[in-house]
Amino acid sequence: MMTYSEARDYIQNVSRSGSVLGLESIRALMAELSNIQDELPIIHIAGTNGKGSVGAYLASMFREAGLHVGRYCSPAVFVPLEVWQYDGSHMSETEYAQIMSQVKEACDIVVSKGGSYPTVFEVETAAAFLYFYQKKPDVVLLETGMGGLTDATNLIRKPVASVLTTISMDHMQFLGDTLEQITTVKCGILKENCPAFSAGQEPQVRKVIEEQAKEKKCPLVFADSQHIRILDEQPGKMSFTYKRKEFQTTMAGAYQVRNATLAIEVFLGIQEQLWKEPFQKDDGRIWQVIRDGIAKCRWAGRFEVISTDPLIVIDGAHNEDAAKQLAKTVENCFTNIPITYIIGVLADKEHEKMLRIMSPYAKCVYTVTPDNGRAMEGSRLAEEACQYYENVTCCETIKEAVSKAVAQKRPVLAFGSLSYLGQLKQEVQQWLIEQK
Repeated sequence: MMTYSEARDYIQNVSRSGSVLGLESIRALMAELSNIQDELPIIHIAGTNGKGSVGAYLASMFREAGLHVGRYCSPAVFVPLEVWQYDGSHMSETEYAQIMSQVKEACDIVVSKGGSYPTVFEVETAAAFLYFYQKKPDVVLLETGMGGLTDATNLIRKPVASVLTTISMDHMQFLGDTLEQITTVKCGILKENCPAFSAGQEPQVRKVIEEQAKEKKCPLVFADSQHIRILDEQPGKMSFTYKRKEFQTTMAGAYQVRNATLAIEVFLGIQEQLWKEPFQKDDGRIWQVIRDGIAKCRWAGRFEVISTDPLIVIDGAHNEDAAKQLAKTVENCFTNIPITYIIGVLADKEHEKMLRIMSPYAKCVYTVTPDNGRAMEGSRLAEEACQYYENVTCCETIKEAVSKAVAQKRPVLAFGSLSYLGQLKQEVQQWLIEQK
């Protein structure tokens, strides 16, 4: 068996081969692992934005109801092992070493039979299936990596439910140039006669989802926004009503309310498949479970307040639609209060659109280069930002950006990519220690 360090080195080596869309390789790999994924009670989640938040809300509600919950989510923000979770705790180093050793053996057999070596996402997805097979949770929340139809997670045959979060333009080079094309790819997770749930969507997106669900005979439920009423919104706190019932969440933003309501519909819609004695929908206990689950839910890097004095918020918004939602939240939470931005992005994202959308709420911007092979240089981002902001500074390090941003004595918002928020959070924590 590999050690943890050897297993991490192994994954780093596999990651150098890049990504390949398609199910042939993951099917061959899981065949060597006895197709254990077919024995798991899986809720499959796809979408452009909100997969992690919907998964977090569902996990919190299921745990509140007494179920054991497995989660497979990406990318990792703070520690590599957080993509595999069981009852809110990530996989241990010992478990990781043991499971990766088994997956590596299976990969070697695939290659010995003439197959291609699986990609890093396929290896990690196989590890997720093996981990949950060993832990035996009552439900597994499985997020796609990208798209749906040819995503490695989509080899599952009969999920408990398929869930579509908000769909918008992203990964166009892989998924298509129109919303309709992207939606069709993401609807690839819908399975014959399996319940489907969707967030409220743009009309053209909704039309495709309805057509795909009808073709596959999927009972379909939308969590439509006309039933939502936001009561109060502050950094780290929000209250709202949905279908005349009141809820509170620590995850601010109208988009998080939409994520919560989608999770509510999924929870209500599939409980009969997960409980021997399901709640009745008019039973007050089920609504208390939902309320408590939403109130206790935490999801790092999503309008997360990491310091209150000074006020510093981090958010993983990384595409046009997410930036629009973040802008609404900033407008509601920081009315007439100028704020300071720290921004780092990946080169293949819609960075110019994000800069423009967020420009009304800040004049001072510090750009950084995320530690990611796809990162855009902070200097290039600074050049683009000068079109929209009065004061733009490129920082050599995230530590420098934190120091200069807090010196402005204004609320600080860091966004643009999840890939650097973990390091930024560490730098903020260190800065706070040094100030004592």
